[in-house]
Amino acid sequence: MSETLKLYYEDPYLQEFEAVVTGCSPAGGNYAVTLDRTAFYPEGGGQPGDTGTLGNAAVLDTIEKDDSILHITDSPLTPGSTVIGCLDFDRRFDFMQQHSGEHIVSGLVCAAFGCHNVGFHMGTDVVTIDFDCVITEDELRQIEAEANRRIWSDRKTEILYPAPEELESIEYRSKKELTGQVRLVCFPGTDICACCGIHVERTGEIGMVKILSVVNFRDGVRVEMISGQRVYSYLNAVSAQNSQISVLLSAKISETAQAVKRLHEENYQLRSEISALQEASFALEAERQNGAGNVLLFKEALSSDNVRRLTDAVMNSCGGRCAVFSDNGDGSFKYAIGEKGGDLRSFTKEMNHALNGRGGGKPFFVQGQVSASKEKIKEYFDKINGDG
Repeated sequence: MSETLKLYYEDPYLQEFEAVVTGCSPAGGNYAVTLDRTAFYPEGGGQPGDTGTLGNAAVLDTIEKDDSILHITDSPLTPGSTVIGCLDFDRRFDFMQQHSGEHIVSGLVCAAFGCHNVGFHMGTDVVTIDFDCVITEDELRQIEAEANRRIWSDRKTEILYPAPEELESIEYRSKKELTGQVRLVCFPGTDICACCGIHVERTGEIGMVKILSVVNFRDGVRVEMISGQRVYSYLNAVSAQNSQISVLLSAKISETAQAVKRLHEENYQLRSEISALQEASFALEAERQNGAGNVLLFKEALSSDNVRRLTDAVMNSCGGRCAVFSDNGDGSFKYAIGEKGGDLRSFTKEMNHALNGRGGGKPFFVQGQVSASKEKIKEYFDKINGDG
């Protein structure tokens, strides 16, 4: 079988072409089609394979296997027939922007910090890069600013196929030792890297890069970034979110962070005041139950922490066992039970069994929840208290 002519290297912007089908075989419920020439780029160099159509067949993916370029289609094509291939070029160009943007950022990072790009993944939402050194967010902000300056200089991308003797004198990035003909992608003055991927013709077509996050990963960092159309979509989404926030906070779009900070401070103050009021309320309940013996209380809409706090207050005054239940709104109840100096382990086990509950804790204090009605809970405790 003769080698497929790789039109995507001759013209990365070719969107439609004519080709002859040289083979078609079943492939896991789909079909693997080979052509005499193709503009469909196969997955490689971290860049996903192209999709589109071949005649009436949908191209779901393009891969390279054993030196053959396989177009994975949803229906068979007849060997020897001529077909028109059409790329999903919006998707292809998006990946070209992401890949070129990644090269410029990686080139600047590796030059600035003397590190290496040791991992690269181009997803449908973000590009992920792993560097084998630690880089701070402030340092990456400087890299981002410089990357965009290089992009806006709109220099032409160069594709080089140096002879072996020429290659020895060229400093270029590569994740592994290479043999045979090496393809270098060069962004003049910024980066030169061995790469089989498809890139924009001029840096200005990248538009812009935006670094989204950096986290420590292994012995270095993992960076998430986007380029081109994705930056535009991201900024639109962020702007829409900020507009909604500004309306909800009655604040100018440029002052939402200050408004949120003020709201946070007010919320903290209110929570402190509410906590103080609850503490006073729990103290009053403890005073009312002073010397009452065994106590069963039902309270609405208490958090687990407040159920605990109320139980703790009452158990220290009632002189017996205090049980507090608060409904969860779904037919179940959270609970806390305490008895000063008591041992509730057997009691809790029997109660959980009787009321379809679960929970535990210290011998004198337990927490959990039961799936039983208020009536069932009262009936159980009336029986227990009566027996006592």
